[in-house]
Amino acid sequence: MIPKLSRTVRTTRPAPAGFDRRLIAPMVLGSVLNPINSSMIAVALVPIGIAFGAPPSETVWLVSALYLATAVGQPVIGRLVDMYGPRRLYLIGTALVGIAGVMGALAPSLGVLIAARVLLGFGTSAAYPAAMQLTRSEAERTGQDSPAGVLTALAVSAQTVSVIGPTLGGFLIGVGGWRAIFTVNVPLSLACLVLGALRLPRTGKDTSGIRRDVDPPGMLLFAVMLVSLMMFLTAPKVSEWYLPVLSAAAATAFARRELRVPEPFVDLRVLGGNLPLVTTYLRQFLGYTTSYAFLYGYTQWLEEGRGLHASAAGLVLLPLSLTALGVSSLTGRREAIRAKLLVGGAVQIAGCAGLFLVGSGSPVWLLLAVGAVLGVPQGLLGLAGQNALYRQAEPARIASAAGLLRTFMYLGALAASAATAAFFPHRADTPGLHGLALFMAIGSALLLAITLPDRSLRTLTPKTV
Repeated sequence: MIPKLSRTVRTTRPAPAGFDRRLIAPMVLGSVLNPINSSMIAVALVPIGIAFGAPPSETVWLVSALYLATAVGQPVIGRLVDMYGPRRLYLIGTALVGIAGVMGALAPSLGVLIAARVLLGFGTSAAYPAAMQLTRSEAERTGQDSPAGVLTALAVSAQTVSVIGPTLGGFLIGVGGWRAIFTVNVPLSLACLVLGALRLPRTGKDTSGIRRDVDPPGMLLFAVMLVSLMMFLTAPKVSEWYLPVLSAAAATAFARRELRVPEPFVDLRVLGGNLPLVTTYLRQFLGYTTSYAFLYGYTQWLEEGRGLHASAAGLVLLPLSLTALGVSSLTGRREAIRAKLLVGGAVQIAGCAGLFLVGSGSPVWLLLAVGAVLGVPQGLLGLAGQNALYRQAEPARIASAAGLLRTFMYLGALAASAATAAFFPHRADTPGLHGLALFMAIGSALLLAITLPDRSLRTLTPKTV
């Protein structure tokens, strides 16, 4: 059986009466490693393609590789965090980030660069489940219903670096070339290792029977299901019909196994009985499909369709960052989950409509305004999804549930990268951007459609609208 979180033994120092704020720095810094690497690459795709003579249909694998690794890694590592505790998984993961940074900075070919992104995906998969498990265990220890400030710090920091990533990436490329966006992972990794070693609590957990609990066959089937499906969606071809067939077969085998084993990797019986949580995962997928489609598609269009340099494209996206940060900061303390989802979905649709107004000769103010509008849902949807999961998930599996939340986020990113490759087969032109905008608007409309009738959102918190 999985050890209860209340049995966790803290041996490093006496526990403070309130939430241990020494944990916040390693939690936040580790959790932003994935979004910062996800977003910086947006402005680097064009210069990397030029450096290696690769078209967008090949450089898109720099996006897909990280998200495939993360989509598989998040729930797997989350499961291990639930069993082993957060400290050791956090330290191993952040160490891999530093290794991947060195590997990417020295990469002699696009293939090696893609391999570095895979390693980054796995390395950055540990910190967020670890942070959610620490948040839950601290809430149980202190008796607080919900450490809203800590959850807000996690969400706001991740959203902030996601939207400032293109600006930071553009700056780094301007200073040191595209390899600088990989090199920056080395000092970030070192900082996480030092903070993690000094501040994360050592845990004493009963690991008897742990081999049975890990469920390697379930993890393998889950990985085959996702990887084969996303390989097909990234570059769909009739000749590769076997990939969706393989994915469907793996999904069937995965479901059969998880419903039969006593300690499954993903407890489908519990998940199937928790429809509000399943709906939260679906909303996460839809919201981030639109968000990442804009991030990657609009950024590439700014460089190729509008003719801006990578550093200038990053600056154009700065209003997106500022709006998202402002909205997150203003609304973070109040959960208001349903209200955030409804407003975020509606503004996303408005932002998608704004994309139809831009063209190769559009004034800079219009380019800035579109980003500012789409910063609003950036600041709302992530907070709403995280707070909903915190209240809907089974406490003993909070890290696994958080890992799955990130998995659905990255499935959205993979869908977005596949859509970007489909609408920009040769270069990022204006007709392709308008087609991508329609795709984004449909996803945003679906998000609204499943949120409006969801009465469970009204009962999550007393103040939820």
